[in-house]
Amino acid sequence: MTAGNTKIAAVRSFNRFYTKQMGLLRGPVLLSKFSLTEARVLYELAHRKATTAAELCGDLDLDPGYLSRILQRFASKGLVSRRQSQTDGRQTILTLTPRGGQAFAPLQERQIAEVTAMLDEIPERDQERAIAAMREIQVAFSPTASEPYIIRSHQPGDMGWVISRHGALYAQEYGWDITFEAYVADTTAKFIRDFNPKRERCWIAERNGRNVGSVFLFDKGDNVAQLRMLIVDPEARGLGIGHRLVDECIRFARQCRYSKMLLWTIDILSAARKIYDQAGFTLIESTKTHAFGSDHFDEWWELPLST
Repeated sequence: MTAGNTKIAAVRSFNRFYTKQMGLLRGPVLLSKFSLTEARVLYELAHRKATTAAELCGDLDLDPGYLSRILQRFASKGLVSRRQSQTDGRQTILTLTPRGGQAFAPLQERQIAEVTAMLDEIPERDQERAIAAMREIQVAFSPTASEPYIIRSHQPGDMGWVISRHGALYAQEYGWDITFEAYVADTTAKFIRDFNPKRERCWIAERNGRNVGSVFLFDKGDNVAQLRMLIVDPEARGLGIGHRLVDECIRFARQCRYSKMLLWTIDILSAARKIYDQAGFTLIESTKTHAFGSDHFDEWWELPLST
């Protein structure tokens, strides 16, 4: 079998697995009276205030005639309302009716229940890996996606990259000496040695198969989380990776019901400080110090979390 045929066989094998896993061959979707396409159209209508048939055709890649027949059935059952656009008489505005919302609600509930049950069958770390792989597939087949990168949990080999990139980048951009690299090495070693997957996380940003960012969430004790070692490679800046990594930390900390989050940074890291400020952190302490061969101000920032 040639390399090309091997790749094709792998894709087809994954498609067969996925359709079976998601129950796409079982006829009506989620024990409902709707086909897969009808359920997908209903989902789009439920998640848009208003739309047009042309927009649905483009977003779902559906044949206009096929979509028209689905919308006609929906309209006859009172699931969707249609009105002429006030700005373009050729366009018909589609809106889900309250009855349509009632029809969609059990679909939404069953889908959430099925996906939850599917994820619960595998360990939490494997869940993170599976979701990261899904994001990678989505990005790979969507070259115009707004997020040309994936966020995943750490894997063997990632800590070496974190140490090396911190050491090289801080030396290059801020003139810090090699003692900072030793500090990062000690911190990552502690993370791996004492890692508690229920309360701690490392997220890696990956682009085109290469690591371009990272952040850690440590359990600091007393129900306090600490965000540590946020870094984004210069080649990947401007894509929103730093904001996304911080958001992942906050989301997970809230999920773990931490009372607050702390982070340590320095005054010269203006881009990172802007991200922290926009995320809701506030500066609570600033102390002049000399470390890593540099004079600077150590800063502690805090974010209260709802419990």
